[in-house]
Amino acid sequence: MALKPERMSELPPERRQKLMTRSMSDISAIYDQVVGIVRDIEKNGDAVILKHYSKHKSDITPADLVVGPDEVAAAYRDLDPAVVEALKKAKENIVRFHRAQLPKEMWSIEIAPGILAGRMTRPMDSAGCYVPGGRAFYPSSVLMTILPAKVAGVKRVIACTPPGPGMTAGAATIVAADLAEADMILKIGGPWAIAAMAFGTEVVPKVDKIVGPGNIYVTAAKMAVFGHVDIDSPAGPSESLIIADAGTNPQFAAIDFLSQVEHDPDAAAILVTDSLKIAQQVCDIIDRELPRLPRREIIERAIEANSAVLVTSSLAESIDVSNEYAPEHLQIMTADPFTVLPRIKHAGSIFLGENAPVPVGDYASGTNHVLPTGQCAKMFSGLSVDDFIKTPTFQYLSKDGLRSLKDTVITLAEAEGLPIHARTIKERF
Repeated sequence: MALKPERMSELPPERRQKLMTRSMSDISAIYDQVVGIVRDIEKNGDAVILKHYSKHKSDITPADLVVGPDEVAAAYRDLDPAVVEALKKAKENIVRFHRAQLPKEMWSIEIAPGILAGRMTRPMDSAGCYVPGGRAFYPSSVLMTILPAKVAGVKRVIACTPPGPGMTAGAATIVAADLAEADMILKIGGPWAIAAMAFGTEVVPKVDKIVGPGNIYVTAAKMAVFGHVDIDSPAGPSESLIIADAGTNPQFAAIDFLSQVEHDPDAAAILVTDSLKIAQQVCDIIDRELPRLPRREIIERAIEANSAVLVTSSLAESIDVSNEYAPEHLQIMTADPFTVLPRIKHAGSIFLGENAPVPVGDYASGTNHVLPTGQCAKMFSGLSVDDFIKTPTFQYLSKDGLRSLKDTVITLAEAEGLPIHARTIKERF
């Protein structure tokens, strides 16, 4: 394949639409099937999960669903010590960043004389973190989901990850969950994990919120249980947009572009620049690199399906394209990225300058990598401490404060046809 620059001014409407919508998850074809699994677990609990995973272990028991102390110890023995140390360093930065997000425990203001109103911050009681385990193990996602909940003060945090043959979980996943201080690690994946955490079973505790990325079946299950529990934003394949200018290092931009499409055949990478020269250089480097890349087939499919190098007429137009795209990851690789930053409206996480490739946020800079995809950055933010706290409000009124609102409340209550609402005020006078 040969990647070529495409001018935004000449882009056919259908091509533009395809790039903007990329691989947005359409769960309609599988939703009924997933709902069936969810309802079965709601009714029959662990029996459904055990039947499903009997393919991994013929004599499976409920105990096989839980990672025990012996498995944790074995995971530490099996895992490369360098990986353990890297996880510890990443944990340190993630905790530091998320602690800075903690809001005031309580605040109040005087609305008017005798009327005090305020808000408190309270953590959820429990949370469930889903960790993918299909094509690869993602210990970084373990840290990114469990640690914000722990920092927020959630009392019980459990983690679920798909098991492999013999009902085993990856050593890196187990170690990461242990380092993050998960209260329970479960070997359950897909809709079975989501439903079990949403409704609770004899083995799996019910939680208040479920977070973490997953495949289309996980996304469908999360949508099916929403309302019984809270969920984070729907997550699809990884995506990145790079804003470049004439001074961008084309080698850095090309490798960063390729790093995003090595995830998955449905991943997406976009580079937007007002420099035709940079656009062509990036395409040339990508074409030169492709033949020797270890995940070439995946990369080529992702480039062909959802990726592009786009040429605009100006930096302002590049920014407009980015805001329309609303990327999960946004790299600003311009001469002065801090002048571009205030003009960004929609992005999951933003990487400034040539020394901030997306993988630093994926693993160790401290920011969270559980981010909205498929233009959901227009309405959702990345996972944070805020996802695990509630903010109940309160008010106190003196007699004079209530008197100042008496006529207003009575008038509005009676206008809405609620005379006893009005009477609660009248009784006090």
